[in-house]
Amino acid sequence: MPLEPHQIKKLDDYRYLVPRGTRPGMLTDALIYTDERLLKDLVKDLSLEQAINVAMLPGIVGRSLAMPDIHQGYGFPIGGVAATDPHRDGVVSPGGVGFDINCGVRLLSSSLNVDDVRPKIRELVNQLFRDIPSGAGQSGNVRLSYPELDRLLAEGAAWMVEHGYGYAEDLAHCEESGAIDGGDPGSVSDRAKKRGLPQVATLGSGNHFLEVQYVERVFEPSRAEALGLYENDVTVLIHSGSRGLGHQVCTDYLRDMGPAMRRYEIDVPDRQLACVPVKSPEGQAYLGAMRASANFAWANRQGITHFTRQAFKRIFGEREELRVVYDVCHNIAKLERHQVEGREREVMVHRKGATRAFAPGHPDVPEVYRHVGQPVLIPGSMGTASYVLVGAEGAMQESFGTTCHGAGRVMSRTAAKKSSYAQNAKQRLEEQGILVRAETRDGITEEIPEAYKDVDTVIDVVHNAGLARRVARLKPIGVIKG
Repeated sequence: MPLEPHQIKKLDDYRYLVPRGTRPGMLTDALIYTDERLLKDLVKDLSLEQAINVAMLPGIVGRSLAMPDIHQGYGFPIGGVAATDPHRDGVVSPGGVGFDINCGVRLLSSSLNVDDVRPKIRELVNQLFRDIPSGAGQSGNVRLSYPELDRLLAEGAAWMVEHGYGYAEDLAHCEESGAIDGGDPGSVSDRAKKRGLPQVATLGSGNHFLEVQYVERVFEPSRAEALGLYENDVTVLIHSGSRGLGHQVCTDYLRDMGPAMRRYEIDVPDRQLACVPVKSPEGQAYLGAMRASANFAWANRQGITHFTRQAFKRIFGEREELRVVYDVCHNIAKLERHQVEGREREVMVHRKGATRAFAPGHPDVPEVYRHVGQPVLIPGSMGTASYVLVGAEGAMQESFGTTCHGAGRVMSRTAAKKSSYAQNAKQRLEEQGILVRAETRDGITEEIPEAYKDVDTVIDVVHNAGLARRVARLKPIGVIKG
């Protein structure tokens, strides 16, 4: 049954609570970061029901959390966050990670001004489109043997750098330095490897993109300067993940978890929440494969970075060098230490369509940024804006160091393609000064700006709830999509 309005308790302007006990089986509350305007969209899908179902996961600690970009997903809502205690039969759930494991975002900065780039934006976008394959099933320009792929699955972006696709300093500006420990190539099926083998340095389809942007506005100059961002400077935002390899890993382990759940006598309200104890053999195998997929995604974005750099050099000369500002991952489950009920505990944090937002001083933030906090990259739609923020103490206290990962859909891909907004989407974007190239028409019509929540409103919630602080707003001038 849908939630009744009286079952959602307003805590303040940016937090709403579905109390434990609202549904039988809830082990904790469900906390939604939103405002009154965004809340109206949530009744249109099952995302709130999914957040309630997550509150029933075995071993959950803290609250089931939903970020302001929340919308219906597989098992967890997209924008859903939950932590479980692996030492007290806590589970890991592929539905709490997603099919596109480590679908993340990387920000590059340049020494170019927007006025330098606009006259050559068509030439640049066409070059990027040639150099970086986009669309479903596309093969990339990085050729790997199976033994090399296994090393890449263990070493992530570092393997790419070792083989000439970037620089050592790139790794220092990546979450987990571009590779999470424990990636196990042996836990990845041959089918998954076959799908991933030709796909390094490719964008993929759906909401993946590469955007040439510029810094339209700086909110906090000192923090922006620490990140190397200045008004009117050109940046590049890359959004891609683990491609067919990660999708197959999720498919494989969801198939196997049904029988395992019966063995462990685990009962969940939705079969899409299939899960097993973190410490079980099945849980460890999934985590090994998931981490390997995450490493593939970091390697993929490293490869895209390399070819983006080459494209910029072709258009603007060999002296132009793009710098990695930061790389964050979404769709991941990680063992981390957090304060829970007044004491520090090791927990398994699921971030489904959510991103890490560690506060200033945290040891996992790169040293160069530690005084300002972890950079947080939140893209909007291709016709609006993206934001750079930094993690804040509120995230450490309330959300296991987490915030949202994007604007969040309000329209399905099918509905977007059928809407009147899709008819002249490319032309409308060009009239706004945004040049778009895509492998297919659907690559544009599925991702029209009207299909997403207002990113400025989403960021207002994040900022005012104290999860992260606004630093800069980025506007697109050129986009490539699948």
